[in-house]
Amino acid sequence: MAFKIIVCAKQVPDTNVIKINPKTGTLIREGVPSILNNDDANALEEALKIKDKYPDTHITVITMGPPQANDLLFECIAMGADEGILVSDRAVGGSDTWATSNTLEAAVRKVGDFDLLWAGRQAIDGDTAQVGPQLAEKLGLPQVTYVEDFEIDDDLKNITVKRQLEDGYEVIKLQTPCMLTAIKELNEPRYMSMSGIFGEKKMTTWNAKDIEVDLNTVGLEASPTNVFRSFTPAPKGKGVILEGDTEKEIADELLVNLKEKQVI
Repeated sequence: MAFKIIVCAKQVPDTNVIKINPKTGTLIREGVPSILNNDDANALEEALKIKDKYPDTHITVITMGPPQANDLLFECIAMGADEGILVSDRAVGGSDTWATSNTLEAAVRKVGDFDLLWAGRQAIDGDTAQVGPQLAEKLGLPQVTYVEDFEIDDDLKNITVKRQLEDGYEVIKLQTPCMLTAIKELNEPRYMSMSGIFGEKKMTTWNAKDIEVDLNTVGLEASPTNVFRSFTPAPKGKGVILEGDTEKEIADELLVNLKEKQVI
């Protein structure tokens, strides 16, 4: 029996070229290229590494978005995934993290049985890191976020992960089925292969009716949160370098500077 992995991925605007409308405070998406979300690429890579070691592994990538998100599925399959599923419907458009996780939950349940669920830590266009944990909760799965190292035993049941913390890390053991979210330190995503680019692509599009999601729990109207404003933070002022032959001289100079600025 194949080891089944589902990877949740998102197509996002390339933040290296995106701009913000100064009047409306919203992102200017016109003319901005879309890319596979960075952390999601790390999640897919780790799934592919499992498949490299255990060839009898099947990887399904699920994404939610407009029809152009099929480009993301093409890329994921060209990297080595087996199939891609796009959930695209105006009814789910404008969803916040809560409504998005409701949509993904319905899609995952329609896919059926799976052993491991991967996602990126967060999307670079929102940086909330909420969808993965919300999805795990709704599916009733044990979860570990911020995974920076991953090991799975040959029985494909027992997993050991290193979870990144602000001041260190945790080593956690758990069993499949479970959900994990990846960070960039986990691996280096591979490129698409020539055989993958020109090979057969198994891609499916589902609408809200196909996944049987409750329409009262998805979309803009059902979302309990919304983005009030986006803005570019003002640049920080130029720093001051304090010089002196001794620590006391530097401390004295610091004291003078603080008094001049009326900090003390």
